[in-house]
This record gives sequence, structure tokens and C-alpha cells, in this order.
Amino acid sequence: MYHDLQINRLRALMTVVDLGGFRRAAEALHVTQPAVSQQIRQLGGLIKGPIFLSTGRELQLSSRGEELLGYARRIVALNDEAVDRFVPPAGTIRLSIGVGDQLAETLPDILAMLAKGVPNAQVSVRTGMSESLEAQVVAGRLDLALLLQHRSQVGTAMSHELGRMRMDWFGQPSYGDGAELPLTLFTEPCSLRSRILETFDASDLPWRVGYEGAELVGLRAATKAGLGVTCLVANGDELWGLPRTKLELPEPPGPLPVTMALSAGASAPGFVRVAKRALQNALHGYPFAD
Repeated sequence: MYHDLQINRLRALMTVVDLGGFRRAAEALHVTQPAVSQQIRQLGGLIKGPIFLSTGRELQLSSRGEELLGYARRIVALNDEAVDRFVPPAGTIRLSIGVGDQLAETLPDILAMLAKGVPNAQVSVRTGMSESLEAQVVAGRLDLALLLQHRSQVGTAMSHELGRMRMDWFGQPSYGDGAELPLTLFTEPCSLRSRILETFDASDLPWRVGYEGAELVGLRAATKAGLGVTCLVANGDELWGLPRTKLELPEPPGPLPVTMALSAGASAPGFVRVAKRALQNALHGYPFAD
């Protein structure tokens, strides 16, 4: 048989210990002192012994009381974390946004502008591949996403194209005439990967996969290490210090569309205007095509 620990009893124990007395704990918890005493007695029934060895001027916990206090702190902290996650303070707007990993350097500007435009928002951020973020918008797990190489899915409430991004080749792998050109690629599903492979399949250059991974940080490291050539936003040398390729390669895919995707619950006209302006301003330094 399981016993459910009452959060208010555990919080009372913590408060008595932290404030050094039952009266102060009662004042902090906005309850009566007898109510606090009763909660402590109920906890004593749980551990089959006293919580405190002394409740006079100097509080002294019993050994089992000390052990229970450790559990209480962890349980109350987890409880408060869950409440903060799902029950925002009155007047607070929860806003979850996603940013495609190649555009993540825009985040400081996006967050600063949203803080001004939506000052009572509680913001959470996810970064990753645009395909994954788009699916989360469609499912309603994200309110807004800034995507590169966006492919609209059925169920997306709204999307706005913000421009088209120039792409370029990066990487200086060891590569001899007649050899297969090594490529550093994102793993599937990735529409940019598909465009890169279509580009090389349409050319006379033989190729092979030198590296593949789901995260941009790994792809950049592999490219810097000379494992292959990749195609990323055209200012990848400025953003991440990537070496531009010196090989004669086909024209890179693109320019690729940059879009703002919104879930059905985040499509209020006022919010759309604020969000679109924030994203456009944050993207100012990126290499858009004319």
C-alpha cells in the first residue's frame, strides 16, 4: 500500500527548519501555528517517530527527520518546477519558439525584440533542424518557428516567407583528381541534404559521405576537420569560421526560403506583426538574395 506525501506538509517542514521556528513558518505560509504543528505531527506518523528532538529556542531534527527533510526539499522543488511549467503567473503569456540551427545566431536579437513587443511573455526556445521544428509547430508544441528550407505540411496554420537565403560550399578536404568527393551532411530527414545530393547526382563529380550527423555543431566540426564539403548559409565563414571550398563545384542549392511558421493558437494579428518584425530585424546580417 502506498502513502501519498502531502506537499503542504513537506513545505511546512522545510519552512520551519529554514525560518527556525513554528511561529515564523506559520506567518510565512499564511496558516495558524497549530496547523503547522499538526502537519509536522502527521509527518512524524509517517516516519514512526519524532521529526524534531527539540523544538525550543534551538531546533534539532532527529536523524530520520534529517533524512525526510532531504526528500522534502527535492519533492517540493520538483513540484514547484512542474507548477511553474504548466501554471504561469496571472497575466503571463507562454510563448514557445523554435529557430533552425543555421539561423540560431539571431536568437539574442529575437528575444530582445520579443521582450519589448510582448513584455509579459514567458519564453522557451528550441533549436534544431527545420523539419523537426516545423513538425512541432504543426503539432502545436511550438507557437512560432523560424525555418530555413521550409516545406509546408498539411495542418500548418500560417507561414510567411521572409526572404531567400544564399548558400555556399564550405570545407577543404583532401581530395585528388578522380577520387570521390567526401561530403559532410545532415542525417535524414533533411531537405537540404536531398538538395545537395541532387546537385551532385546531376553533375559528373563522384561523391561519398565523409560524415553525417543530426546537429549543426557536429557538421561544422567535421567540415573544419577536413572530413568533407558541406553547403550552409553563405556567411558560414563569418558565423562559424568555416573555410570556403577552393574546389570547382556545381552551383550550390538555393537560394532557400526562410519562413516564419505559426501554430493555430499563435496567429493573432497583433502577435504576428510583432513576431514578423522581430524576425526580419534579427535576420538583417544574413546573406539574403536580392
